[in-house]
Amino acid sequence: MTTSPTTGPLFDDRGTARRARIAVALVFAVHGAVGGTFASRIPWLKDHLDLSPGQLGLALVMPAIGSSLAMPLAGRIVHRYGGRAAVGGLLALCCLILPLPSLAPSLPVLCLFLLTYGAAAGMSDVAMNAQGVEIEQRLGRSIMSGLHGMWSAGCLVAAGVGILAAHQDFDPRVQIAVTAVVLLALTQPACRALPDLRAPEQAEAPPRFALPPRSSLVIGLVGFCAVFAEGASMDWSGVYLRDVTGASPAVAAAAYTAFSLTMAVSRLAGDAVIRRLGAVRATRLSGAIATAGGLLVVAADRPALAVPGFALIGIGVAVVVPLAFAAAGRSGGNPSQAIAGVATVTYTSSLIAPAIVGGLAQATSLTASFGVVTALSVALLLSAGALRRAEGQAADGPGPESVITPESKNAFEKNTPAI
Repeated sequence: MTTSPTTGPLFDDRGTARRARIAVALVFAVHGAVGGTFASRIPWLKDHLDLSPGQLGLALVMPAIGSSLAMPLAGRIVHRYGGRAAVGGLLALCCLILPLPSLAPSLPVLCLFLLTYGAAAGMSDVAMNAQGVEIEQRLGRSIMSGLHGMWSAGCLVAAGVGILAAHQDFDPRVQIAVTAVVLLALTQPACRALPDLRAPEQAEAPPRFALPPRSSLVIGLVGFCAVFAEGASMDWSGVYLRDVTGASPAVAAAAYTAFSLTMAVSRLAGDAVIRRLGAVRATRLSGAIATAGGLLVVAADRPALAVPGFALIGIGVAVVVPLAFAAAGRSGGNPSQAIAGVATVTYTSSLIAPAIVGGLAQATSLTASFGVVTALSVALLLSAGALRRAEGQAADGPGPESVITPESKNAFEKNTPAI
């Protein structure tokens, strides 16, 4: 019998494997749609509460703080309730909290709601990534990049709906509430179709609040570099084009679009590259592409150079975080605890990147700030070896047809109902 090196029998039936993969992909898309719905209505929140730029910045840092504080709790939740129940409950909580920021009457209440929203989003992020890594291991081939691509696609679609609603002057509170109900309705069948993957009975439960284990710190730092480049580009690309290259507002907005679209497409296509090259070489290639994009941005004196530069950064960083989660799942010990540790280290980058870029720009220039982004892209080249565990079976291992035992087949079909 062929087994996964860390989690037991592989899927032996293509239908069962396909249902599990579709289910976890839908979960990622719903989670991305929650984030995209909120992001598209940030301008309305600013105007509705009459927030200054500084006040808005304070409010927008709350989700990242909430995520960083709550992610270490996720490992214990997954261990206690099982992956399917943990993902379903936490993602449902995320959907239910989504409308609250639009109902906030003041800045302090908004900050409280966003802190809670970030906590729910962070814990559900860890739980669904742990589920994705375990399904990837049982499939025996890379799927994590595609799952994160589904997250990006869900985010883009939901943001587009929010922008259309704003253009039609639709009440944001009603739009967000309706969207939350729709996403909640999609969550339940998707989560019921997840296989009920649980830790072995003899496995030791992780602490209730688990700090990142040492094995995940180096892996997390690789993700840190990628997310720093991602956060800096998403938040500052438009300002860079406008202030450094003299672009019009429309062209400046195109930089963010180019970055987001290339990153989403690269993630959706990234699994094929990972299977062919392996995790380490794929990360080195990613670092080289991101470095080329950063150099193009730093050298740009006109929009025609800067927009392709940001697009290359998007391509370069796209697959690194999915690979970091896959490596964490194979790093030994409790997979959900290791993934929570990597997520905490990695996403801390999104908390500090915009502030560091802004501070460096204030002290020097935006060009110098993106010199730092480029240097961190070079670091991806140098640190790619830390993701060697992500190669495992996910890169080129046996497919779902490799196990033929009736016991394995019956167990997975029982726990993986049709969508």
